Amino acid sequence: MKKVNETVEVDKGKIHIIVELIEYIPNAVVSKTIIKKLTGNVTASSFDAGEELDEKKSPFDTYIQIIDGVAEVTVDKKEFKLKQGDGMVIPAHSNHHFSASQQFKMISTVIKSGYED
Repeated sequence: MKKVNETVEVDKGKIHIIVELIEYIPNAVVSKTIIKKLTGNVTASSFDAGEELDEKKSPFDTYIQIIDGVAEVTVDKKEFKLKQGDGMVIPAHSNHHFSASQQFKMISTVIKSGYED
């Protein structure tokens, strides 16, 4: 698997089509930073079919929304299948994992300020 990170933020004050901000790349997971601040970030990601990200844990709640395709998301060993338009909050301190049996794109939002456990 190839992992591609684009850290240049999206131009502020300009209209964009969210699903077009990020492309599919064969055999890769691509992430593009939309907004990155000390208090949180918004990231667009695309997964080619057959790709996945290793299980991880975040100290913050993470909101994800699928903007294209279908994603398989595992949160604390419970499996979810999210399709275009579906969203969910991945709770802080939970183990989670993303995998793609088919291509998908998603937006993830992490807000770090004001966090209370």
